[in-house]
Amino acid sequence: MLLKVTISVFLLVLAGTLIAIFFRGLSNLIQRKTKWKEGLCVAISIIGTLLIVAGLFWLIGAKMQEQMAELMETLPKTIDNAKEKLNSSSIGEKIADTLFSKDSMDKAQAFAGEFFQSTFGVFGDVYVILFIGIFFTISPNTYTKGMVALIPPRGQEKADQVIDKLGEQLLNWLKGKLFSMFIVFVLTAIGLAIIGIPLWLVLAILAGLISFIPNFGPLIAFIPALLVALMQSPQTAALVAGLYILIQFIESNFITTLVQKKLLNMPPALIIIAQLIMGLLTGAWGLVLATPIIVIVIVLVQELYLKNRD
Repeated sequence: MLLKVTISVFLLVLAGTLIAIFFRGLSNLIQRKTKWKEGLCVAISIIGTLLIVAGLFWLIGAKMQEQMAELMETLPKTIDNAKEKLNSSSIGEKIADTLFSKDSMDKAQAFAGEFFQSTFGVFGDVYVILFIGIFFTISPNTYTKGMVALIPPRGQEKADQVIDKLGEQLLNWLKGKLFSMFIVFVLTAIGLAIIGIPLWLVLAILAGLISFIPNFGPLIAFIPALLVALMQSPQTAALVAGLYILIQFIESNFITTLVQKKLLNMPPALIIIAQLIMGLLTGAWGLVLATPIIVIVIVLVQELYLKNRD
């Protein structure tokens, strides 16, 4: 239990570190373009980002809230509709009995309750991550030098190099992931709007955000979209399924390939294994942060072992 709690706290620290890397990357970009002082650029990156996020939620918040309420109202009817369609055939009836049996639903609820349980509650976790990220952004040298000071003097130069390498690789990964999430959101929004799905905005934002999680994210985002589409017709559901498959194909074969040119070589199977292990150990945060953990492990192995073998 102590190990599990400790890992969960370190995951929040890692999430805060990613926030700090984003803020620092943005402030460095502003500083290169404007030649302004570092402190001013850091303040602009933090305050500007928070204002933009708050503004977006304010602009589309009412629409999102309306569509989210409609989605919550629609889903039970959609599930009942899906059960009715499955029960129309003998094979479908067996599938429905297995999926929607009381035992299966109880197990699913128990697993979901444990999987999505957070360390300090959802808002508590977000609060901790945000302020860790801000503190790391304001004075990163305080923390990096403190870590290096714990290492014997003969290894401190190497430690500085490893920390710089980790920051560089995590920044590259984060830029690529944010770009990929934006493309997924735009393509999903356009596609769902053309098809005529009423909850296209919420579903597109959900698809963009959850695409942060490789492999499992697109599948999680696809389920509510499919259920909403089934309320209209099986043909609409087929169109939505085709759209999500097409977007996933584009994201995996073009966007990810473009991004990976600037990243470490991360075997897909290794990412899935890390997601399964971290997801079972720590729940949702482990699944979300499995990929940056793999980035860190690969950099450490390369810098501390492979380069020193000879």
